[in-house]
Order: sequence, then C-alpha cells, then structure tokens
Amino acid sequence: MPTYTDDYIKSILRSTKVIAMVGASGNEMRPSYFAMKYLLAKGFIIHPINPGMAGKEILGQKVYASLKDVPALVDMVDIFRTADVAPEIVRDALAERDRLGIKTIWMQLGVVSDEGAKLAADAGLNVVMDRCPKIEYGRMSGEIGWLGVSRNVIDNRKPLLFGKGGSLKR
Repeated sequence: MPTYTDDYIKSILRSTKVIAMVGASGNEMRPSYFAMKYLLAKGFIIHPINPGMAGKEILGQKVYASLKDVPALVDMVDIFRTADVAPEIVRDALAERDRLGIKTIWMQLGVVSDEGAKLAADAGLNVVMDRCPKIEYGRMSGEIGWLGVSRNVIDNRKPLLFGKGGSLKR
C-alpha cells in the first residue's frame, strides 16, 4: 500500500477546483453524500456521477450518467465505488482525459486497486488510494483537530495550505 506525503496531498488539494464524484449518492446517510456536501461547502465544484440518478440533482448539482456526459473541465475523478470497478472507471477517465483535463484519480477509503493506480500513473496522472479528500482537507486545515482528532502536528497555526478562516487558498 503506497504512502502519501502531506505535501503530495496538499499539492493535489491546492490544484483541484472541480471534482467528478463517481458513485455519488442522493441518500444523505451515504458517505459520498456527506463528503460531497462538505467539499461543496469548501468551494469545490462537484459533478456527481450516478447512472441511476442521471438528470436529477444531488445537493443542487446535476447528476450525470458517466464521465463522458460531463460537459465541463474536471481536475479530479473521485472514485466512490468498489475496488473491482476502479480500473474500468480509470479507463473511462483516461478516455475523457484530454477533453476534461483530468489530472488526478482519487480512490476513496477502502478502495485499493493496484491495476487502476498503475493505469493512471502510467498515463501521468496523480493517484491517491484509500483516502478521502474530505478527511484530508479537514486534517490539513486543522478542522479535524477541532473534533479532538490528532493531526500528528503540534502547532497552533493553520497549515499554509489554507488561508484566513480555513478556506482553501487558490
């Protein structure tokens, strides 16, 4: 299992403005719903991908059936599906890479696909597996520390990734 430096995660979060969330759910009890709500509140643009909800909305965002249906640029593809379908999603992302401008493949907590990671890395994309951008954003901003979770950092200042008020510097 690869390890990722904080600098690597920060560089991805800093450069990401638009996320295609594959496996987004309209069920407010699902982790993808909560992650999407949080990331929207932090200023990210989210394009939810869910074939069963195509044409509807999740948190006010139009849902698309697949990456090929997304009409706008996308920095990151966030995979909220099981690891066995991750390589297929990565292949779909690679097919749309030039049109969408995809730079990162991010696989959620519990999603580990060496095949998917290799496909993405071989194509020159950033890859993160078994992590959640919502959690990483909260950890890097210090917000997660407000809940009593250790960031493994002793410091009373906000990390440089974030500006005044904990918002993402762009």
